Amino acid sequence: MTIKPLADRVVIKAEEAEETTKSGIILAGSAKEKPQVATVVAVGPGGLVDGKEVKMIVKVGDKVLTSKYSGTEVKVDGEECTIVRQSDILAIVE
Repeated sequence: MTIKPLADRVVIKAEEAEETTKSGIILAGSAKEKPQVATVVAVGPGGLVDGKEVKMIVKVGDKVLTSKYSGTEVKVDGEECTIVRQSDILAIVE
């Protein structure tokens, strides 16, 4: 099954959280921070959203930074993804 986002929505997949600190301490599952860097998996068509024209800037494969608690988490075929609005994406990582 694939997800095809609508309007200005973007499907992202978070990168794995660090399991050790820089000094080598292994972190428990609850101590890991939610990663803010993600890879774009699918992009909606943009268009008219809330009366304003939205042009999609991100594309599939981009690495992006998002707000910590933005979007809706979904599980498709055993993989966890997050659906966010393009405006919730803070930056593209190059």
